[in-house]
Amino acid sequence: MAASLSFLALLLLEGLAVLFAYRAMKSARTPQGAVAWVVFLVTAPYLAVVSYVFLGHRKHNGYVLARRASARVLEGIEDARRRFPPTGDPTPFPAFERLAAARVLSGNGFEVLIDGEETFPRIFNAIDGAKSYILVQFYILRDDGIGAALSERLIAAAKRNVAVYVLYDSIGSARLTRAYLRRLGEAGIRILDSNALRGPSNRRQLNFRNHRKCVIVDGTQGFIGGLNIGDEYLGNDVTLGTWRDTACALHGPIVAQLQLVFCEDWVWATDESLFELLNWDTGTAQDNMDGLLLATGPADEMETGTLYFCTAAQMAQKRLWIASPYFVPEGDVMSALKVAAMRGVDVRILLPAKADHYATYLAAFACFDEMREAGVKIALYDIGFMHQKAMVVDDMMASVGTINLDSRSCRLNFEATALLFDRRATNEVATMLEADFAQSRPLDAPLASQTLWIRLLAPVARLFSPLL
Repeated sequence: MAASLSFLALLLLEGLAVLFAYRAMKSARTPQGAVAWVVFLVTAPYLAVVSYVFLGHRKHNGYVLARRASARVLEGIEDARRRFPPTGDPTPFPAFERLAAARVLSGNGFEVLIDGEETFPRIFNAIDGAKSYILVQFYILRDDGIGAALSERLIAAAKRNVAVYVLYDSIGSARLTRAYLRRLGEAGIRILDSNALRGPSNRRQLNFRNHRKCVIVDGTQGFIGGLNIGDEYLGNDVTLGTWRDTACALHGPIVAQLQLVFCEDWVWATDESLFELLNWDTGTAQDNMDGLLLATGPADEMETGTLYFCTAAQMAQKRLWIASPYFVPEGDVMSALKVAAMRGVDVRILLPAKADHYATYLAAFACFDEMREAGVKIALYDIGFMHQKAMVVDDMMASVGTINLDSRSCRLNFEATALLFDRRATNEVATMLEADFAQSRPLDAPLASQTLWIRLLAPVARLFSPLL
């Protein structure tokens, strides 16, 4: 009897391996990825079947519910196009509007916030002044000094009868204490894991992480950028030291677009709608900038994150400056960056000299040689750890948000970034990046000249780049 059951279990496992191998052939983005999964599933089904269940999918279908629920609100935001038509050069609009499934609107305000010393006080001041509601979302939320400061302000707001909704990612916030959750919950604050079990199904996909970081107050003020809630974002990490990061403050219709993204994430986590409870009349900012909120993720029909970088590279005529803590791009993105450099565009990539994730750090070294050969300039930020995600395209577009220049961020994470099509915003971000480049050193040495451990491990790390 035991032998028969073992035989049946083996038969079932082999059948699942064949089924998953067929699915991998149909759905894998590249032939190489399909071959890797097929070989893994056929040769090691005991390990591969379980791995495929958790890691093998590249699309996240559950967000259909959230997108349906937000459709009517999106229609209302789109109506704002008639009231806030763009005023600048419309050349880049169609491609980015198609990627964002939203329209470029005027009437926006944008202000760069450099590092935690500027960002956290501005967010806290906005929270302290909240009248109706506060929406908070971070990939990493810690119960430490800055985390306690946030919780105190949120609890104080709740005592003023301000509604507070908080989303965090359970993978990024693995060290978040139950005491922290309990304190906020007892104050009447709704705080939930983005992968909460109460909402729609399909939570088994560990690959999909909500990497967004935003705060919205009363529907009129928005903040987005690279900073999470943790003391290290104030430079209090003994190993990494000074933390270089960037966020931005937003006003105007782009705040409604950011708020819509939060609402979709809330529907996904809870199967509950916030749309009717929030303010969608954002007003306009005096700066009157054209802007768009681009949210990307594995629920998108297209490879939105990848196309975001490819579109920027294709449009750039004079300069394309990108700051990202990680550089393990898709092949399409690498090609687009190289072609832009070969066209004579000043393509610069700003990366940290230090590593917080060694696998990603090593994989980047396997890409640098071919990028430099095409004329792409690589600069390593030498003062502490650089974590910002910012981009400048000529004088026509600036971006600040959460999208990293790596495969995971482009394909597997839920991300968001603010795009401003305005010379003033572009100059502000470019001035910031110029100061960062001045504190960096060019990476000119080829892989063959690096230390032994980098030479040996960089090619190995690059094999795992889709999961880094």
